[in-house]
Amino acid sequence: MKQIDVCLTPELLHLHTVENTIVVVADVFRATSCMVTAFAYGVNSIIPVATIEECRDWQERGYLAAAERNAQRVDGFELDNSPFTYMDEQIRGANVAMTTTNGTLAITKSRSAVKVLVGSFLNLDAIARFLQSERYDVMVLCAGWKGRVNMEDTLFAGALVDRLKDSYAMAEDSAIMSWRLYCQGKDNLPSYLANSSHIRRLQRLGIQKDITYCLQHDLYDVVPVLRGNALVSMQV
Repeated sequence: MKQIDVCLTPELLHLHTVENTIVVVADVFRATSCMVTAFAYGVNSIIPVATIEECRDWQERGYLAAAERNAQRVDGFELDNSPFTYMDEQIRGANVAMTTTNGTLAITKSRSAVKVLVGSFLNLDAIARFLQSERYDVMVLCAGWKGRVNMEDTLFAGALVDRLKDSYAMAEDSAIMSWRLYCQGKDNLPSYLANSSHIRRLQRLGIQKDITYCLQHDLYDVVPVLRGNALVSMQV
């Protein structure tokens, strides 16, 4: 039987098997939610990069550029890390370079996987349906916050485990823990996450609407996948 595993933070990635595995990267607040939204609104490709300097290089080549650090937009870049920024005609057909505090770093660390997918609650069903037809094991890589575990990405991992539990065996305790956490909180995720560290961080910035939006399930039938150095969208 295929297995699903969960890596709770990129700092633990060296303890997991990436080769011969499909990796689903989750940075719910807000990088992967932004990416899914961008593809739903017609972006052509997204190049995830680890550093601001790399992002600026792509900007100088004519790409739209999104740079976020500590949950705020970096000066000198057109786009930020709010999904509402990507609900704009300017991104239709555009190629975007993006760097974020946690999410894009997690993607770049996963390049040796069979496939790297971008997951969020917004495309949870699309990701689950795609994986049902795949023959490889799956690992959910939670982006966390600066190397630490966070609740929202762990809850997404648990939600995906829940959708796949009839066809994938839970490989390790991290998958079981994530699943049980999600089962506890799924009926009211905003309330369940109310005291979490990143919720408090975002609320201090006055962006409650981003939190509410990113916790919605199954809005979009898009599956961003890494092809070379760029994410592109697969329809499922």
